[in-house]
Amino acid sequence: MVVVSDDRPTEEDPTGDSAQVARKGTADEAAPPTQPTPSTPELSTEAVAAPLRLRTLLIIAAVLLGLDLLTKSIAVAQLEPGEPVSIIGDFARLSLVRNPGAAFSMATGMTWLLTLVAACVVIGVIRIGRTLRSLWWAIGLGMVLGGALGNLVDRVFRAPGPLQGHVVDFVAIGWWPVFNVADSAIVCGAVLLVVLTVFGFEPDGSRTGRGGDTATEGDVPDGSDSENKPKNTESKPKNTGQENAA
Repeated sequence: MVVVSDDRPTEEDPTGDSAQVARKGTADEAAPPTQPTPSTPELSTEAVAAPLRLRTLLIIAAVLLGLDLLTKSIAVAQLEPGEPVSIIGDFARLSLVRNPGAAFSMATGMTWLLTLVAACVVIGVIRIGRTLRSLWWAIGLGMVLGGALGNLVDRVFRAPGPLQGHVVDFVAIGWWPVFNVADSAIVCGAVLLVVLTVFGFEPDGSRTGRGGDTATEGDVPDGSDSENKPKNTESKPKNTGQENAA
């Protein structure tokens, strides 16, 4: 009696179902390496982050500019030069002063040069803001930009003439020179930027460590790496044991 095996045709026939399944399995295994690298979502995230930080910078600058112009208009309309208004005794008062110099009445004889410096500061801040990804840097630069624009408007449009205009100051605190909202924004923004630089916060959102290494927001802390490594090494023997049991 002759026994015919049903397995032989499927092994020898290259067009059989088993050969097709084997081809599909081989194609599926070879497919993952040809897929695009995960760098595409990272690039898209960076592209979205940059304009958001610039928008934050411009919003802060616009708010401070509007507040500075509003308070200066009220001070000019309600105060008289040489007639201070007391708020907290002699410590805090409102006193209208026309300042031809820089912040806090410095460099009073260089009005035109200060106007050009303010214009350069505005241009420089906007150029930096185009690639800005750090929120804190956006806040600091926005304060500097808003203050620079506030005083620049006075120098361009107020008397005695373009590029020679006197800045309106009206806030007097103790022995400190009379200042305005724009002066306060410039000083506070500059202090914030110095603090960020000292502690290693970069404009691109990364932070420089004490050892000189840089870390971004997407990086995993060293402690989490050390915790993940033992888990990965423990999982390998378990998989080996399952394969041996099979």
